[in-house]
Amino acid sequence: MWNYIIAGILLGAAQVTTLPTKADPITENDYYTNHSMGCMLLRECKDEVKEVFSLLDVSSEYPNTDDFYPVANEFNNMLVALNQVGVNVFLADEKYFPVGHRGVYHTVSNNFFLNKTFMHRPHVLMSVMRHEGWHAAQDCMAGTIDNSMIAIIMPEDSVPEMWQEMARRAYVLQPAAIPWEKEATWAGKTEGMTLKALQSCAAGTMWSDYDPTPMTREWLEENNFISQ
Repeated sequence: MWNYIIAGILLGAAQVTTLPTKADPITENDYYTNHSMGCMLLRECKDEVKEVFSLLDVSSEYPNTDDFYPVANEFNNMLVALNQVGVNVFLADEKYFPVGHRGVYHTVSNNFFLNKTFMHRPHVLMSVMRHEGWHAAQDCMAGTIDNSMIAIIMPEDSVPEMWQEMARRAYVLQPAAIPWEKEATWAGKTEGMTLKALQSCAAGTMWSDYDPTPMTREWLEENNFISQ
């Protein structure tokens, strides 16, 4: 069962960075590390970390604001669905991310954070939003957004081979994460896929809209989320 359901802390889209402040309880040397990311995730580091309430909160940070208009509908609808299920989204300075990380979802706080350095390109923004949003949907599939568990949503063999291979290469040093990451990689590149899953979660129809895998179903039944 634990091959498909995992107690998670954070799930990230590889690629990231941010700067220090008097308010941050860490030193300059701690930035760009897992330590600074943990500080951000726990909401102890808040300098240059702002909550996102609409696409404008992101696009207004860059000179190419008009370039974001084509993604406004999907982005804002995703944000509404995320907020409905209890997930908040933040735009954060790169200093809080290990180098190369573009975003991270925290299964305990149910927040996710976007690395401001990379979000100036709308297609990158949407890829990270969909990817991290899919992890939130995986959180929902594992019973409730209020736990620290995640479960795969799609049958593993339903993920197109292209996305499976991409995940295998990206997470070669974290092979245990590949089942979750390969479908998140697929969702990250597919318009509307994450939005649909999040809306299902918000509506409370996750397990009827998406048939749980056998091991996930066993977990859900054992923990009284669904009846046998």
